[in-house]
Amino acid sequence: MNNFEYQNPTKILFGKDQIENIKNEIPKDAKILVLYGGGSIKKNGIYQQVTSALKAYDFVEFGGIPANPEYAILMEALQVIKEQNITYLLAVGGGSVIDGTKFLSSAALYEGDTPWDILTQNIRTTKGMPFGTVLTLPATGSEMNSGAVITREETQEKLAMGGPGLFPKFSVLDPTVIHSIPQRQLANGITDAFNHVLEQYMTYPIGALLQDRIAESILQTLIEVAPKILKDPTDYKAAANFMWSCTMALNGLIQKGVPTDWAVHAIGHELTALFGIDHARTLAVIAPSHYTYNFESKKEKLAQYAERVWQVTEGTLEEKAQAGIEKTEAFFKSLEIDTKLSDYTQDYQGTAQKIAQRFTERGWKGLGEHQSLTPNDVEKIVEMAY
Repeated sequence: MNNFEYQNPTKILFGKDQIENIKNEIPKDAKILVLYGGGSIKKNGIYQQVTSALKAYDFVEFGGIPANPEYAILMEALQVIKEQNITYLLAVGGGSVIDGTKFLSSAALYEGDTPWDILTQNIRTTKGMPFGTVLTLPATGSEMNSGAVITREETQEKLAMGGPGLFPKFSVLDPTVIHSIPQRQLANGITDAFNHVLEQYMTYPIGALLQDRIAESILQTLIEVAPKILKDPTDYKAAANFMWSCTMALNGLIQKGVPTDWAVHAIGHELTALFGIDHARTLAVIAPSHYTYNFESKKEKLAQYAERVWQVTEGTLEEKAQAGIEKTEAFFKSLEIDTKLSDYTQDYQGTAQKIAQRFTERGWKGLGEHQSLTPNDVEKIVEMAY
């Protein structure tokens, strides 16, 4: 196991009727900006619960943050922060709203002229404007980590940012919020969380027995509750396990002391930037090809995964490893998630070359757990995903 440091300062308020307790977590003299997405929270009762909890506070609202948090829209919110002398942010939404709020937390205190530089120059945020979250869509784990991904439509870019100053002060996780989530988004959430675990697990053995088994338990839980959630989102027991699995998948715990990959995410982000494909679905497109292309370096963990998660007990190590890839793709398809780029666009020719060129231009010399994947490798992986 590798050396590591781990600190996660985010306070979790988990369970029914926890939204009302946000009034105990925000300073009484705070001037709050409440951020949300397309307005669904006004239809499912969450908005009413939040505003009721904030009735003693001075707050303003900013809605309309899209599914891939868009830089230009976030800059409008930043202007509100400055004009209204905002001192505290509250994200009410899924990963996109929370990621957008993290960008604003950083940008609000950024002393440079162009906040986009935070992403292009990989500026680590050590101090941001304080914020909390009310999670409405389990998927990304952004409610308990310090990372974010922001999209810029005009340049067709989707870039990551982070730093210890971007942990939420608190996050409310009420499993009942998933009652009104469309099946497509629920399937995306399951797929996103599943791939988050794989990115931290599907590398090579390093003797981190506990991290492996926690990762495997999250995968097994998602597999178990997925059909229940899709059949009946009001199943509280299934919803609670789904929500906590999504949070645990990316709160930093299972990546400590182990190598991590993240090539699937890096490539998937480019597909979203180019075609607007849902983030989770880009991961389902790239993951099977990535594991197939890197079969030799990943086969030990693939076989372990097949044995422990999918109960594949027969065959050689290579046969089990191959079964692990096949089981993964079949799981995505069971959620009605397509796994080929051509399922989403007919304009896919040349995509592999374009993504490889982008990586070259950014000076990315290596991806994957060994940092050994070149832009040429990326090109081949994407072509396999056509």
